[in-house]
Amino acid sequence: VLIIADESANHAFVASDLLSQAEHAPGISILVTSSEEVANGVLREISRQIETSTRRDLIKESLDKFGVIVIAKDMNEAVDISNTLAPEHLLVMVKNEDEVLSGLKHAGAIFAGPYTPVAVGDYFAGPSHVLPTGGTARFFSGLSVNDFLKRTSIISYSEEVLRSAADDIITIAESEGLQAHANSVRIRIDK
Repeated sequence: VLIIADESANHAFVASDLLSQAEHAPGISILVTSSEEVANGVLREISRQIETSTRRDLIKESLDKFGVIVIAKDMNEAVDISNTLAPEHLLVMVKNEDEVLSGLKHAGAIFAGPYTPVAVGDYFAGPSHVLPTGGTARFFSGLSVNDFLKRTSIISYSEEVLRSAADDIITIAESEGLQAHANSVRIRIDK
């Protein structure tokens, strides 16, 4: 999980989301914030909340090995960091939510606002729970019904439309050294 949080973020909410990721198994839990106050507040909340967890040992191991807090210079840098890492789960808890969301390009699922923990997506809201991991959100989306559909393209040109595109098609085919491709167009327009 990666969380982008600014000074408006509720420290207890951010900590609970980091802990909820860490209780799965040792895995990466990252907070990117532009505020040292938020970073320190979240650390205090983690210490407080972890004591009541039934998976305290696993959470401690996960956070010790893979927990990271990054202080970004501003929200633009936070967005850049997130896009580079392409997290499976991305939480956004900031004042200017729409501005931050508009810059995000790579995440398996984005949970926007303080009242949208990952558990909402896991158990209730309905998006796929099978999400790209390991940074693969840069080029894959979450599993959906579209992954199980076969698609076929049907292309149909009239003689007039083929004539209007013929020079371009022939030029491209010949530039690739594919004379038969070029001829398959030429034979139709030279008749």
